[in-house]
Amino acid sequence: MDWHTDLAGKSCAMAFRFFSKVGLGLLAFAMPVAIAAKGAPAERLVLIDDDVVGLNGAPALLLQAPGVEVLGITTTSGSVWRDTATAYALRTVEILGRTDVPVVPGATYPLVNSEAATKRWEGLYGRLEFKGPWTEPASAGAGQSTPRTPSPSVVPSLPIGDPVTKPSTEIAAAFLVRMVRANPHQITLFATGPMTNIAIAQSLDPSFAANVKELVYMGGSLNPQQSIDMPAAAEFAREFVNTPRREFNIRWDPEAARIMAHGAWPKVTMVPIDPSTGTQWTRGFLDSLKPAHTALTDTLQTGLEPGFPMWDEIAAMAWLEPAIVTRAETLYIDFDTSQTAGYGDTLSWHDAYRPHLGERAQTVVLRVDRKKMEAAMRALYTKPLKRSPSSR
Repeated sequence: MDWHTDLAGKSCAMAFRFFSKVGLGLLAFAMPVAIAAKGAPAERLVLIDDDVVGLNGAPALLLQAPGVEVLGITTTSGSVWRDTATAYALRTVEILGRTDVPVVPGATYPLVNSEAATKRWEGLYGRLEFKGPWTEPASAGAGQSTPRTPSPSVVPSLPIGDPVTKPSTEIAAAFLVRMVRANPHQITLFATGPMTNIAIAQSLDPSFAANVKELVYMGGSLNPQQSIDMPAAAEFAREFVNTPRREFNIRWDPEAARIMAHGAWPKVTMVPIDPSTGTQWTRGFLDSLKPAHTALTDTLQTGLEPGFPMWDEIAAMAWLEPAIVTRAETLYIDFDTSQTAGYGDTLSWHDAYRPHLGERAQTVVLRVDRKKMEAAMRALYTKPLKRSPSSR
């Protein structure tokens, strides 16, 4: 059954009618952004949609990458609430001297999923390893340390420092639509958190997905296996032994993920959990950044806890340095929204076996060369900061 016709789809549609009125009203007053002067060298245009936590992840790498212009960072709840993610994003652009890049707050809650529904699901099917801001501290496992924060508006003091700049007053989904309309078939969209903003943008503008150049997202899980001999890597890999198809970005908002998966994207690259179990932030890698002694490398020393896999970093680096990808496969992808034990699980097929219910082909990154990736990351982290003129 297509998502438009199921119960969750009806719930989503009600929410989308509201967002359509608000978002399109904003679009009517927004002016297109001029990207480059005539004759200037073309840069690859990027939008980042993320539940930003810390200074690592996709934003810092893409902001530092040569030949890349980040048009904006939109934020969503996921690992932390939206307002906390927004604070991290603002602090990131401050540290990198890129306050010219707008930070635009997006969705606070999933389309359908809720804390109460999650607790009910756990009572039937077992405890979830990580629930973002709904995670009880006593039950947080697999290296996840985000404390439960019942109020979305409570923003804790950030370990990387609190921002002094303010976010945009525009709504994230409306901003995404506006930027894509102004630059059709030119923008690479990075979705490295839950897909709520992406789903709302698709509802605001049915041509949104088709007008994006390509979508790169971190989410989903196929069959992760431990592939490096490091304690934290083994711990994270064990999380998926009995639940190989479950991953947090998708499980937070499965309905939004399904809407995303049915979009008419010209090209989609999926980075599931699978390659991340072969990576890990280590003290050795962080120490190798120290000689650069920039605001970015200095803050990474104190603002990042070693032991975590390089989740979002893989998405950024697989796009920036495709040679790091050692195994990829074309699969048709969808996500389970059945409200049963598989709620939020990744569904995948080869062409001959797919159900033909709107699922689309995606390039799925399954393995990366960790050493090559770390070398490319090191080069970006340690280079002089790409400061905006107003920050110099």
